[in-house]
Amino acid sequence: MKKLEIVGYRRANLGRKHSQDLRGQGYVPGVLYGGDAQHHFYAPNMLFRELLTSGDVFEITLNIEGDEYQAVLQETQFHPVNDSLLHADFLEILPGKEVKVDVPIKLIGVAKGVTNGGKLNQKLRKLRVQGMAGDIPDYIELNVSTLELGKSMKVAAIAEEGFTILSQKAVPVVSVDVPRALRGGGLTLEEEEAEEAAAAAAEAGENTEGGETPAAE
Repeated sequence: MKKLEIVGYRRANLGRKHSQDLRGQGYVPGVLYGGDAQHHFYAPNMLFRELLTSGDVFEITLNIEGDEYQAVLQETQFHPVNDSLLHADFLEILPGKEVKVDVPIKLIGVAKGVTNGGKLNQKLRKLRVQGMAGDIPDYIELNVSTLELGKSMKVAAIAEEGFTILSQKAVPVVSVDVPRALRGGGLTLEEEEAEEAAAAAAEAGENTEGGETPAAE
């Protein structure tokens, strides 16, 4: 993971009014958890810019009045109107303990289906993964060059290299949608996937119909 330092100050007051006052002065309230104790702090808004805009995963050194902690960003809250950062939650990285983070997916290559007139549609932009902090990459690459018209690639197509993927393996990551002009009245990829899901559900219902109700364990 990339490295980034955020220098902050301990919070003496944790009320809503104090948080609003901090934001008005250009600071972002935050909390660090996962270690022996929680640490409430605030830091200048500008220090979060690279963390929020790059899209990559960072190992962050939180310097809170001289005490340093290694952490990863877990959750952010934004203003619903002006999209400004309101609060940031960090998980402390502890020796020998795995962390769970969302890692962005970057598509590489040109899909075959796109050269044949299809439209690339990235359905999933981040993966939830678990692993040691040093083994988690800045981003995860997925080569789509073999993806054909009307087909999709699922989470299962992504290799686990030093980390475990927690996202469901059957979830589509990217597809090449067939334009209306090429469809000729056929179904879209989404419609086909919906029909397959409905058929599977119906089949599961038929298999259980008339059978005994399993005993609760």
